[in-house]
Formats: sequence, structure tokens, C-alpha cells
Amino acid sequence: MKRTLVLIAMILGICGISSLNAQRTYSLKSPDAKIEVTVNIDETVSYSVMHNGTQIIADSPISMELNDGKVLGVRGKVKNVKNKTVDEIISADFYKKAQVRNNYNELIVNFKENYKLTFRVFDDGVAYRFSTSFKNQIIVKKENVNYCFDDDYTAYIPYVNARKGEGDFLTQQFFTSFESQYTVDSISKMDVERIAFTPLLICLKDGKKAVIVESDLEDYPGTFFRKGKGNSLEGVQSTYPKVEEQGGHNMLQMVVKERENYVAKVAGSRDFPWRAMVISENDAELMNSDMVYKLASPSRVKDVSWIKPGKVAWDWWNNWNIWGVDFKAGVNNDTYKYYIDFASANGIEYVILDEGWAVNKQADLFMVVPEINLEELVAYAKERNVGLVLWAGYYAIDRDMENVCKYYSEMGIKGFKVDFMDRDDQKVVDFYYRMAAMAAKYHLFIDFHGAYKPTGLSRTYPNVLNFEGVYGLEQSKWDDDLNQVNYECMIPYIRMVAGNLDYTQGAMDNATKYHFRAIYTNPMSQGTRCRQLAEYVIFESPFNMLCDSPTKYMQDQECVDYIAGIPTVWDETVALDGKLGEYAVIARRSGDTWYVGAITNWDARTIEIDLDKIGVKTDNIKAFVDGVNANRYAEDYKVITNSSELRGNRDDEDFRDNKISIELKSGGGAVIIIRN
Repeated sequence: MKRTLVLIAMILGICGISSLNAQRTYSLKSPDAKIEVTVNIDETVSYSVMHNGTQIIADSPISMELNDGKVLGVRGKVKNVKNKTVDEIISADFYKKAQVRNNYNELIVNFKENYKLTFRVFDDGVAYRFSTSFKNQIIVKKENVNYCFDDDYTAYIPYVNARKGEGDFLTQQFFTSFESQYTVDSISKMDVERIAFTPLLICLKDGKKAVIVESDLEDYPGTFFRKGKGNSLEGVQSTYPKVEEQGGHNMLQMVVKERENYVAKVAGSRDFPWRAMVISENDAELMNSDMVYKLASPSRVKDVSWIKPGKVAWDWWNNWNIWGVDFKAGVNNDTYKYYIDFASANGIEYVILDEGWAVNKQADLFMVVPEINLEELVAYAKERNVGLVLWAGYYAIDRDMENVCKYYSEMGIKGFKVDFMDRDDQKVVDFYYRMAAMAAKYHLFIDFHGAYKPTGLSRTYPNVLNFEGVYGLEQSKWDDDLNQVNYECMIPYIRMVAGNLDYTQGAMDNATKYHFRAIYTNPMSQGTRCRQLAEYVIFESPFNMLCDSPTKYMQDQECVDYIAGIPTVWDETVALDGKLGEYAVIARRSGDTWYVGAITNWDARTIEIDLDKIGVKTDNIKAFVDGVNANRYAEDYKVITNSSELRGNRDDEDFRDNKISIELKSGGGAVIIIRN
């Protein structure tokens, strides 16, 4: 049930909004009055942000350049200014919580030149967007997005790892898979030649953090950032593709050979994407941000009853490594029947056929390899209450999208994992929306792999269950210099602020820091077994992979039972504790059961969890914790069902009965399951 309170004021001075002087300077405060935005409108438009006396953003200019010479945000004449307060409850589909409170104060500046600027201030951040109301189509040459800071702060920077392409180095960087670890450095030391994608985190004074994101990215390119003047970050958008050529990975991509000198050609009347910054007083707050979701357009799928999130047995990461069978393992019906039998026996909803089921380098999804009989597999899976999902390269599905969706939906396929877009220019962003809409038409869900970060599309099209845009577990197949354990302790505070992620956890071969090796055909994870289990709680993923081989899972049924039983969408989420890059503790509720997940970096630590924060007692509890020998044998774990054990040796008066103590080994993790 939606509860909405909207107050509209046509004069200044309502809800913390006031005119400061005759030079058209306006102030807008958050509902809790901690955050204040000051908007300056003179020859140019700029804004600054304060949080309880701490400067978040220094005066930062914003504008939009059009090809006809118009510059929105420069020498604009103010027509009127409107203020609004909104306090509503959004019913969320397939999200980390069933309901999202959307409470903000808004300032709308209408200009006589047929455009407006909207600022929203939430208790946890700030957002703004341009909107235009021109009659005819417009061409956007560039949008000037700037974040100026008052000091040389430390930033967590996901630099682009450019793929080989045409043009200068900047242009080449627009061809990227959006998979990078974070470079931690001061703004002044940023590489001026390289661009970074978002989310991007800035460490501010007083322990505060700011994460730059964007939302409602429709029919418009995403924004990268590079070092600007002084202590600033300057936005960069990918220019529009002029000439494309089929190529890239197995001929499944469209490679840009030449680009236009503009970023987008759009309808004259429209809203542009939200430029947003999430602000936290402590690190843990970042792990439960709803900013991107709140700013996204509402759902366009009226009936979502057919969308079924869940877990999926995955073939590619484990390289089809099964044994103890009388057939040759690989891309063939016998192997996939084995995966289906495993999924069915354990209540796992889906099996995916990753790359290999369609004829290689043809980019034709109607050309199936002779070893696969899809109709037979669909029927076999249906009898066992398992759905099948197909992997598809971007160009292979885009070239004949409706026929592909219609054909495979009628066959009984449940969804597609769409891969290798590796761009976020206007043309590819449009593909995401067309793909989501077409899939919804034919009752198919989508997992976008080879994708840019989420920007709220899963709210607009709830059948989009997942995005990659993360340096996921697949990197362990080939990167010997990996430090995945530390990176995983950054994801919840940075990448996950944007939304869900296809990280693909669940490895059953686990390695300590010194035992890890990258083996493509028989991969392992870094950190302990319990870390892998905890990541099913820590990472948001409505469509969640079991990355390892069914044969390996069947050697540890207790872990399989846990993974198969854990929900993938939640009624409630609470960020309990954590510190960026060091550890994270998150609690999530489904029905009357709470799951608490904890992970640490390579530093062993003991964490204390106060269950009063989620209003539960420790009586009915089950915990997976690192075993006493997990530092030398990472698979070692222990199952605890006696809540008194979780108090450890703590008997001091300050350690109350409803607190628990968990020892995390180096690279370790823990899961606590509590049923009310």
C-alpha cells in the first residue's frame, strides 16, 4: 500500500528552503536538516553541499551544451522556483527490502529558455537533473558534470581497463567491461589520462564518505570521471557511435570504428539522468543505501507474478568439471541433465547454459551445436521443476531480438544472461531498455553480464534481476596477482551502493592467502569456505549463481542445504557494522528468519554483533563459522547450534546476553541464521 505525503509550496521559505539574497541563491535542506545544498544562479549555475558543518562539495558548476550553441545552465533567466516535500513508501519488487521510504525536499528552478533544474536532498544524499521542454529533437554535445572538493581527499577509483579499439586513448577507454579493482589515491595523484567509472568513493573530513552514482540512465550515455582542475572530478560521456562493425569476443559484439562529436541525440522534451551523491557519517550506512533505486523510474511491468528470482547452477566457472559418470563431461545433454538432476534434488530453481550451446562465432542464437537438444533439455528440466536460462552475446540477441525472445519463451526458456555489451554510450544504453522491455513482453528475465553498473533499471523493469559491472569471482580463473579478499570488503561500500551484482560466489575449493593459484580449468576462491557462504548474505543478487561443480557440492551437503535454502530477495536489510576495506556485517530478513553475514579482509578479527539492533534473540540459531584450522586449511568450518557458544569467553558485564562474538580467520567469514 503506497502512503504519500506531498506538500507543494509556490513561495520560498517552506521545509528548510529559503532565498538567501537577490542574486538568485537558494538553500535546500534535507528532511533531518543535516544536509544543506546551496544553489547559485548567476552567469552560470553551480551548487555546493554541507553536512553538519562539513564541506562535502565545494561550489561546482553544472551545465549542458547543445549542438546549436545553446548552453543550459549559462546565462539562464529564471522563470520561477518551486519547492516540494515528498514522504512516501515505495513497494519494491525483488529488492533488498520490501518497502523503501522515499523522503526528500525538492527545489525546481524553471528557466525561461524551456528547461529546468531539479535538486533533491535526502537524509543520506543529494541529487540533481536537467529537464528540457523543447518541441524538436536536440543534440547534446556534452554535459558538464563537476564535483569540486575543498581539499585533496583520498578516493577509491575504479579506473577503466580499456579494450583494444579505434581512436585516441580516451576513445579507446569507452570500450570496457566495467571490471576493475579500486586504486586508492589522493585526487591530486589521479592519472590525468585515465577515466574511471562509477560508483566512485571520496573519503571526507570527520570520517564521512561520499559515493558518486547516477540513476534513471535512459536513452543517454553513462558518465565517467577523470581528474579536473584542482581538487575536482570532471565528468566525461562516451560519444555516439557513428560507424560500428561486428567483432570483439567471438564476433558477438559491435565494435565502434568511428564516433560522432556529440554524446546523444534525444527528444526535445525529456528528463535527463540523475547526478547523485550518497553521503554517510559512518561507513556502515553506505551498505544500505536506496538512493539509486529511489531515483529510478517506477515499474513499467504491470504484472510481475511470473518473475521468479532464485538460484542457478552454473557451468562455465567450474568448466563443466563433473566426475564419477559414464559420459564425457562438457557442453552436451548428458552433462546438463546431471546439472538439472543436482538442481532438482536440492530445490535450486534454475540451470544455466553458458557460452557454448550456440555455434561459435556465428552470432546466431538459432544455430545450436549438435551436442545440445534444447527441446529435450527443457522438457527434462520441467519434469523436475527446474527452469533453464540461456547465455547470449549482445549482438547475437540484438540482431533479432523479438524473434529470439518469442521462440525461446514459447520453448519454455525462463531467461537470458546477456553478455559483452562492454559500453555505455547512448546506443548501448538504449539496448538495455529495449532488451528489458522485449523480455518482459515474453515473460523472460534478464541477467546483464559484461555490463555497466546498475542505474535503477531493475526498478523500472523488475525482470532485470542482475548486473555484473564488478570484478567478480571469475577473475580468480586467470589472475595470479588477485587480491579478491580486500576487494570484497570494498564492494559493499562502493559498487553495491549502485545496486545488485552478479558476483557469482559459491566456490568449494578455497585457498588461504599463500595457497591461492589461478587455474582456469579448475578454479578456486580466496579466503575461507565460510566467506563464500557469507557472501550469499553480503552481496545483493536476486539471481544468484552456484559457481562450482555439482560434484563438488555433493561432497558437502550441509553447505549445499544452506546455499539452496537462503533467499535471494529480502523483506528487510540492516547494515550492522563495518569499515571500508576491512570488514562488513549485514543482516537481512525474509519472513521470520534473519540471516547475518560477516566477512573480513586478510586480517583476522573478532567481531561483536548486537542482535538488539534487529530485534531478535539468540535462542533459535544456527551459525557457520571459520574452523580452528581455517588459517591453514581454508575449507575448515564449524556449525554452531548452541547460542551460548557464540558468547565465546565473554562474561564481562558489558557483554549482554543478546550480543554474540564471532572470530573471523584471515580472509574469513561467518553466517548466523536466527529464526523468531
